[in-house]
Amino acid sequence: MTTQYYTATSLDGFLADSNNSLDWLFEVEDDGQTENITSSFRDGVGAMCMGATTYEWVLANDEPDSWAKWYGDTPCWVFTHRDLPAIPGANLRFVSGAVEPVHREMTEAAGAKNIWLLGGGELVGQFADAGLLDEIIASVAPVTLGSGAPLLPRRILAARLRLTDIGRFGQFAMLTYRLT
Repeated sequence: MTTQYYTATSLDGFLADSNNSLDWLFEVEDDGQTENITSSFRDGVGAMCMGATTYEWVLANDEPDSWAKWYGDTPCWVFTHRDLPAIPGANLRFVSGAVEPVHREMTEAAGAKNIWLLGGGELVGQFADAGLLDEIIASVAPVTLGSGAPLLPRRILAARLRLTDIGRFGQFAMLTYRLT
């Protein structure tokens, strides 16, 4: 079982623009492989988590039944300090506080499958700080945003990161790093 940060980022290292929008991401041309690559990744996921801003973006931008299409019945922990509406039929748990106890719950729920840290960067940084992040898989888009939500607002030096794979689909470069 691996705890993975699987995400897309701009060339200058932002997950979302300064308005928390991902519109820039959906304008990038790909070669039709994005859905297959993402679907294959999701098949290996047994539990996932995201921050409140990511969850709110999903609420505001996805079609009503898209949660089931994209995430199925995968249990998802949403880190938040406020009340958020639940998506009908989604397997959600709203939590706050330290990531360590939540990671233990996700590990139990995931069984032999992986844990997906969906975003945002600060939440993933907390997992990294706690030594609970095993892998970063970043699809780099040919876009620069200049500002916004950073990919991972932490200092993780090269001694802790090992490049294990490089891929390409459409205009995206996919980089996989193992944390040591």
